[in-house]
Order: sequence, then C-alpha cells, then structure tokens
Amino acid sequence: MNNAHIFRIKKSILLFTLLLISVVLLNSCARKMNFTGSSIVPAAEGYVKVKKDKNNNYSIQVAVTNLAGPERLQTPKKLYIVWAENAEKTSKNIGQITTSSSMLSKALKASLTAVTPFKPTRVFITAEDDGNIQYPGNLVVLSTQQF
Repeated sequence: MNNAHIFRIKKSILLFTLLLISVVLLNSCARKMNFTGSSIVPAAEGYVKVKKDKNNNYSIQVAVTNLAGPERLQTPKKLYIVWAENAEKTSKNIGQITTSSSMLSKALKASLTAVTPFKPTRVFITAEDDGNIQYPGNLVVLSTQQF
C-alpha cells in the first residue's frame, strides 16, 4: 500500500467518526416524550419535544393526532389547554391547542410550539371551558411521564 491510499483510508475514518459524533450530539439536544394512552380520548396519540435554546429558555413542541374535538367528550368542553409542569409541581398554561383535519387526510391533527423560562418535567393537556385559566382543571386528556 502506498502512503496516498493509507491517507485516504484515515481521512474516511475520521470523517465517519465526526459524522457519527455530530448525529449523536444533535439527537441529544432535544428530548422527545410520548403521551401515555388516555381513557378519555383513546385514539389520541402524540409526543412532546423539549429543547433548551441559546437564551436558556425551553422550547416545547407538542404534536397530537386523532384528538377528538373537546365538544365531543363525555363531559363537553370548549377547548384544550397545554400545561408545562416544573420540578416544584407548579403548572403553567403554555397555550391552547386546536384540532383540524387536512383535505388529504381525515385524521385530526393538533400542534403547538411554546417557549418557557423554566425546565418542564412533564407536559399534559386538559379540556377546559376558558383559555385564560391559571390552574388546570381535573379533565386531563393526555399526559407525558416525568422527564
């Protein structure tokens, strides 16, 4: 083997190693948690991604499919509210989530992106009658486990 061939092999190994490290680092930046099953809306499923941004805030991305409209629940409500809970078990209303379907698919989809200054330890969705409430009601539709 000549030196040029050995150099190309070493260069390929180095590039592969750097690529592998980059993929691992990028995937470790965001945490993804699935919502647990729900007896209130059994077909609903989704996930939450939490990522710390450059300003030391936490970006929360929520995506849900097959979430029936809140008016169709056994106890009808007007809307869904997404809550972020911190380590002290304090919950903050981070926004309203609404379901819709597209022309190509009848599956109900809902999403929300929000930013909060505190690190969330759990995210959950409740069915409510008022979007400006400060404390969650008892009708928890979906919830993640503790992160």
